[in-house]
Amino acid sequence: MIFAMHDPLADLLGEWSRGLNTGSVLLRIALAVLLASVIGCERSSKRHSAGLRTFVLVSFASTVSMLLDVYLMSNFGARLPILSAATVIAAALVSGNAILFSSRSQIKGLTTSTGLWACSILGFAIGAGLYTVTGIVFLFFLCILACFPAFEQYLKNRSNHFEIHLELKNSGYLRDFVTVSRRLGLRIDDIEANQAYAGSGLSVFTVTFTICSAELKKYKTHREIIEALSSLDYIYHIEEMR
Repeated sequence: MIFAMHDPLADLLGEWSRGLNTGSVLLRIALAVLLASVIGCERSSKRHSAGLRTFVLVSFASTVSMLLDVYLMSNFGARLPILSAATVIAAALVSGNAILFSSRSQIKGLTTSTGLWACSILGFAIGAGLYTVTGIVFLFFLCILACFPAFEQYLKNRSNHFEIHLELKNSGYLRDFVTVSRRLGLRIDDIEANQAYAGSGLSVFTVTFTICSAELKKYKTHREIIEALSSLDYIYHIEEMR
């Protein structure tokens, strides 16, 4: 049994918006470019690897492929959305290339990667003429990208576990650093030397902490703890890994 979904926005636009015609095609492509531009601007403003043009092109390609699939299925009896399936694979490849591994053993670009993939799905919804679904998905999509980082940062700051990038002036100071950390109420779960900095003259480590002190858990954020550790003379640089 096939259920037809009621689309209030399509009702407002008129019957012409439901079918494939010059007006509806122009509307869907323009909508894809506009919504993807908003997402791309949000990513670009935070200096992420994929920016405005990348998001627009992914959404544009998805919308056009869905339009072509709808046309082929309506007029030539095609049973499968071949072009849309190929576009999903292409979008996955593009988004996969947005994932980078930094010299600090951090994985970067995961949000941008999944954002590109989600933007591709948004393009399919637009190309299929699902205007209400498109509006709902876009609002949630933008909210996740723009509003969730602050909440995510809050959760991280309340966590008892965190990881830092540590640069010491000399490896001989590592024992002193461990001693000071324990006195502050931090348990060191793991210390790993970062080989990417070999030959730089610095001793660089990735250190994983667990906050054991009840006072630290209650009153101190990760940033405040790191600021306290950064006051040590033998530390060249220290920061929390994201």
